[in-house]
Amino acid sequence: MSQPTAVPSRPDAASPADPQELAAALEATGYLPDEGLATAAFLALAMHRPLFLEGEAGVGKTALAHALAEVTGRPVHRLQCYEGLEASQALYDWDFGRQLLHLRAAEAAGEGADTATLEAGLYDRRFLLARPLLQALEDSPSVLLVDEVDRADDEFEAFLLELLSDYTISIPELGTVRAEVPPLVVLTSNRTREVHDALKRRCLYHWLEHPDFEREVAILRRRLPQVTEDLARQVARATAKLRSLDLLKPPGIAEAMDWATALHTLGARELDPDTAARTLGAVLKYREDTDRVHALTRGALFG
Repeated sequence: MSQPTAVPSRPDAASPADPQELAAALEATGYLPDEGLATAAFLALAMHRPLFLEGEAGVGKTALAHALAEVTGRPVHRLQCYEGLEASQALYDWDFGRQLLHLRAAEAAGEGADTATLEAGLYDRRFLLARPLLQALEDSPSVLLVDEVDRADDEFEAFLLELLSDYTISIPELGTVRAEVPPLVVLTSNRTREVHDALKRRCLYHWLEHPDFEREVAILRRRLPQVTEDLARQVARATAKLRSLDLLKPPGIAEAMDWATALHTLGARELDPDTAARTLGAVLKYREDTDRVHALTRGALFG
């Protein structure tokens, strides 16, 4: 096996000096973290450790990775996990179509006599299709977002753990690739199943709660400046009430933003019971949840 090839890195943006400076930088991008999340993200950057984020869907796990990429000036490479995800789909694959065209062109040019040379040419770097994991190592320094890792299989978890141990990838035909600067890895989980302890031990861990009332109002006002203060506060208050119910899918920040946008689009100046009932599709995504809310006294819930 050849020696690992270190990928040259681009100049990285100046790293924040402390969690408070990182929080301020994130706020400038429109992402408002609490003190605990800002500290966890700062430590992940400073210690070159993966950051494992768990929490309900819609609390801002994925958005944090994109905000960190903006703050640090790094490209972000996102791997969306799903059941049956294989290493080749996450790592790299060979472009068989281009290889075949290369083979036919070589044969037509009379270059097929030297079989060894021809075969070696088929596994040139230009025929390699880099997937997110390899892209994150080659595009150094970068942000690697492994989204919804809880949806992947146990086998993929084991493969990912090996990758995160030394940030190298072995390509039998080409050698080993190693990032000069380890990517900032953000793993997210909606906790549809428990992720193995071995992977969690490799990471810094943070559980994301739904924001408190004042912070959610601040998020709505920052991300949706066209929405009035009063409407933002009413949406945040109503969304908190919905989260207190036994719903299949409690609304997250993204749904609260959709709801506020829908109300603004309709020209609503306040969230009254009738308008709330007509726009529930912006904040609730399951029929059972909608039916449950409709069955309650709307005035008591949204008044």
